[in-house]
Amino acid sequence: MKITYHGHSCVQITHEGQSLIIDPFLTGNSLAAVKPEEIDVQYILLTHAHSDHIGDAIAIAKQCGATVIAIHELATYLSWQGLNTHGMNIGGSFSFGWFTAKMTQAFHSSGLVLDEEQRIVYAGMPAGFLVTVGDKTMYHVGDTGLFSDLKMIGERNKIDVAFVPMGDNYTMGPEDALQASEWIGAGLTIPVHYDTFPVIKQDVETFVNRLEEKQMRGRVVKPGETFEI
Repeated sequence: MKITYHGHSCVQITHEGQSLIIDPFLTGNSLAAVKPEEIDVQYILLTHAHSDHIGDAIAIAKQCGATVIAIHELATYLSWQGLNTHGMNIGGSFSFGWFTAKMTQAFHSSGLVLDEEQRIVYAGMPAGFLVTVGDKTMYHVGDTGLFSDLKMIGERNKIDVAFVPMGDNYTMGPEDALQASEWIGAGLTIPVHYDTFPVIKQDVETFVNRLEEKQMRGRVVKPGETFEI
């Protein structure tokens, strides 16, 4: 199984010729090393509706014929844009053949900001995803602050790789992300949601070193980099 980090919170998982992407924010992301038209996936998972997560979802879905998996309200909105969608809700899971997705809670906000209309449309609850492929489970925590149920999620699931936001301002900062990583207890922790904008600039190497000091395995994955598990 191959995992590619495209910067910010965008992660792509590929297994035996099938591929999914989570939160495809590439256009307008100066750190992204790939263009939307270069992405070929069958599924798009969206944690919430903010523009730095929903980003290129519509364009990619249309060019690939991909199914978008999202919270019910956001999935409904995207279905009105002509996309194939699968709506879910917090706590629910569903098998999509080669992978299973379970939606977890996240403490954040979620809405479609329509700048030209100066209007914000409610887009359901924000979420995280537990994605299981074969005997491997990846946890995309989504945008969130620290909350104690992360410990329960870690205890109830054998998580091989966790993608944990640590940029601060909009999500957990390094201190809270360190605590979250301890509670999740993944075999490998990969920090995400940092450095994309000036307000979320962080010393990611120091964060990973602190994980290692606490006997956790961490890794800095550069945008465009692929690794296997």
